Amino acid sequence: MSKYLVNAFSLNMLLFAVETTVKFTPLGLEEARAYSRANKLTPAVGHADTARVVDGLLGLEAQGETPASYGRINVSLVEGDEVLVAQYTGPRLPEGATTLPEGAVINFWLATVTDA
Repeated sequence: MSKYLVNAFSLNMLLFAVETTVKFTPLGLEEARAYSRANKLTPAVGHADTARVVDGLLGLEAQGETPASYGRINVSLVEGDEVLVAQYTGPRLPEGATTLPEGAVINFWLATVTDA
């Protein structure tokens, strides 16, 4: 079972040519922090500024100049995989952002692939 930290969920992540069920569970910030601490998540937030903001919210330590949650990888999910989604809503992040701008929010969701 693989576990990822992403900033968006796409149907392209699902490898199946047949019906697949994905369960989406909303998480509060404290629940998301606890989940990220308790699990080894593969970093897959594809935008560095978003990753820096997510790191700050979740209390993740950067790896030098690279945000901990940053990773430009293709995520391919199979049954049993879990994805912590940090869904950003708001104005475009300013370059170099480390906190959310006014009017922006990140909602956390746990997506679990339950059926193949």
